This record gives sequence, C-alpha cells and structure tokens, in this order.
Amino acid sequence: MFKIAVAGTGYVGLVAGVCFAERGHQVTCVDIDEKKVKLMESGVSPIYEADLEMLMQRNYEAGRLDYTTDYKTAYREADAIFIGVGTPENPDGSANLSYIATVARQIAETIEKDCLVVVKSTVPVGTNDKVEQFIKDFLPHDGEVCVGNGDGYTRKIRVEVASNPEFLAQGTAVHDTLHAARIIIGTESKWAEDMLMKIYEPFNLPIVSVNRRSAEMIKYASNDFLALKISYMNDIANLCELVGANVQDVAKGMSFDERIGKKFLNAGIGYGGSCFPKDTKALEYLARQNGYELRTIKAAIDVNSDQKTMLYKKACRRLITFSGLKVAVLGLTFKPGTDDLREAPSLENVPLLLECGAEIYAYDPVGKDNFSRRYPEGKIGQGTIKYVDNVEEALKGANVCFIFTEWGEIKAIKPDQYKELMMSPLVYDGRNLYNIEEMREARVEYYSIGRPSIPSTKVSDALSEVAATKN
Repeated sequence: MFKIAVAGTGYVGLVAGVCFAERGHQVTCVDIDEKKVKLMESGVSPIYEADLEMLMQRNYEAGRLDYTTDYKTAYREADAIFIGVGTPENPDGSANLSYIATVARQIAETIEKDCLVVVKSTVPVGTNDKVEQFIKDFLPHDGEVCVGNGDGYTRKIRVEVASNPEFLAQGTAVHDTLHAARIIIGTESKWAEDMLMKIYEPFNLPIVSVNRRSAEMIKYASNDFLALKISYMNDIANLCELVGANVQDVAKGMSFDERIGKKFLNAGIGYGGSCFPKDTKALEYLARQNGYELRTIKAAIDVNSDQKTMLYKKACRRLITFSGLKVAVLGLTFKPGTDDLREAPSLENVPLLLECGAEIYAYDPVGKDNFSRRYPEGKIGQGTIKYVDNVEEALKGANVCFIFTEWGEIKAIKPDQYKELMMSPLVYDGRNLYNIEEMREARVEYYSIGRPSIPSTKVSDALSEVAATKN
C-alpha cells in the first residue's frame, strides 16, 4: 500500500482520498481551511454526498485517513500526491489554473524523495506537461537532496506528473469512484504507469492507460458528449411542443437503439453543476485558441443557456404579472442528491421572479442553506423570498408552482394535492415528473417540457360548453 496525499477536499479531492483509504492506502487530505479540517476530523463532511460521512468516519477511526493544513509534512512523506483542487471558469470561458499552480509550487518546494504527482482536476489538454515543468522549475538545488546519515551524499529526486481524470457524478460520487466503469490514467513513463496501476490494483476495475494528453482529452470529450446529448434532447423537446409530439415517447423509441442508449435522454430545463457548463466552455475555448471551431459544442452551450428560463418564459406568456403572487419554487440544487447550486436553473429563474415582484416560497431538502447565502430570506428587489421545510407549506395558497429539481420529496406529491393546496393549480414542471393524463384528471393546469400542455380548466370547460351549445 502507498502513502498518498490529496490536495483539496472538494468533491474530487475528498471523495478520492476517502476511497483510496477505503481500499487500504494511507491517506492524508490537505486543505488550507483549518475549520474545514476540524470539521472533517469530527467525521462531518463539508459536502452533501451519499455514504461519504460513513466512510470518512470508518477510515479515520481505522487510522488510514487523516486531514491537515500542514501540506509540507503531507507532501514530504507521500509516495504519490493527487491534486484535486478546483479549476473554475474564467470570464472568457478558459479554465483558471491558479490553484493547480499553487499546489504544484508547494510540492516542488517540499518533496524530498521520488514522487508521482497525479492531476485529478479537470484541466485543458497540455496542462500536465506544464505542471511537470513548473514543478521541476521550482525544485531547489536542481532537484538534488541530501540522503543518508549526513555524509553529504546527494541524489536527484524523480518527480513525474500523471493525468487521472475523475468521472464521478455528484450525488453518487462514492459509488462512481469505488465501482467506476473504467479508470483512465495518462502517463509518459513505465515507472509512472506501474505506480498508478499498483495504486488502483485494490479497486479491481478496468484501467485504460494512455498518454497524458489523451487522458486529458478523454475527460473533456466524455463530459461534453453527455452535455451535447442533453442539449440535443432539449432541442428536440422544444420542437415536439410545436408539432404536437411527446418527447418522452420519442425518447422511449430512441432508447431501444443500442447505438444511442437509454441514458441522458430526459428533456428538461438544462444541465448544471460543476462539470458540464464549465467543461463545454473550456473545450470550446481551447478549440478557438487552436484556430478551430467546435460547432457542436457551441450549439450545446447556446441551447442550454436558453433552456434554463424556458418555464419562466412560458409563465410570462400565460400571466399578466407575478407581482403579489405567491410562487412556490420546488427544488433549488442543480440535481437531486447534492447541495450544489452551481449553474442550477433556480439561479436563473429566482432573480427574474423577484424582479417581477413575486412572493417566493422555496423548498429544497438540502440546498436551502446554500441558496439563502445568496438570497437571504426577506424582501429582495420588488419581491420577497421565504424558505420552507416541506413541499406542502410551499404549495399552500400558491398561485403558481415551478419545479426545478426532481427530489424524491417533490415527486411524492400527488396531482390531487396541487389542486387541494394551491389557490390556483398552475404548475410549470421543468423535470417532467407527472403523467399528463393524471394531471388533467386532477384538473391541474400543467406545463412541462416537450409534451402537450394542459390549459386552464376554466378555459377548457368554457370551450366545451360552447361546443356543446353549438352541437
């Protein structure tokens, strides 16, 4: 087993470190935030992720997992150092590599023995080459260290950089790491390849070994393909509404084709999170920097941008105003199973509703604390926002309801409950949670994505009476 240090305790770093410990390695997770380190030492995860706290506690108690702000000791003693810090998006769409650079310099100025540096963070193609050179540039004494009992004997440190992109999904990150479909490793030497193979041997998973640049590209190509698939289905959904087709029936028919597959065919109000939005923009930027236009990825980005406010635009066509209306907002995170708000549709729609004077009652089982840091409870602009503890409280007396996240607690609400609880049962569903006929039978005015709408029962009843009179 190896001594492993992990730089960064976000989704990538913390999950990786905990899973390495679970597979028997000696792991030290490094973070600059002392409060965060103490929180993790107490067995509490700083992120909401299924099974993570249980594994944190088990491996910490077993002595295989530790947390520290002392990067010097952690890096000095490590056989391998995994970098899992963030690479946020710059204003121009490029990846911000400043955190990677900081860790790389710390490693160079600290290590005293042969070490493999492994970049798990998502980085543009060619970044690992630069990281390796950057580390070597900052190695003191040209990388020579004194060894032995002070007899003056010196030797060069061997330090190499490998690429090992992650493919976890938030909400299932632990399972995705321990039971991955494949492990991608990108190396430039047999020494680095062999070490990574041995590190991952206890996982007993398929390993795809390529060069560093190919590994970096595999990550972007995989994420951007899935983003493209989502945007394609959302584009098809919008056309389905115009021509009278049902996108769920279309997706079902497509799913039987093995070349297409069943996953990522659900239409909705766009993708979000920490990966797809950032990675599509980063790859499109990389292409432009190399004089190439990735037209498919540009289209995916554009479709997703428009899709996020599709429900709001539908509601604006239906209503005179939101001013003074009680608006139930169900779901704030970008997907269920996480408290992450990054690129969530709620962040696009809630400000628009507040600008229009809406009185928002928002519910999310885990995301409301994070959301309230951005939008504190009370009056904001022309509107107000209040956070509630259950779906029923959000719906009671509401004039309009928007569904942004498919949490189980939201899916459990029956169509009849919208009719019973709301002042006017007007529902805009961005996740296509309900059967159209069941909503019609419950006399709920219902609008979803890519499917036939159920107009106002009052309007449809009036039309039916006119038709009956004529007959």
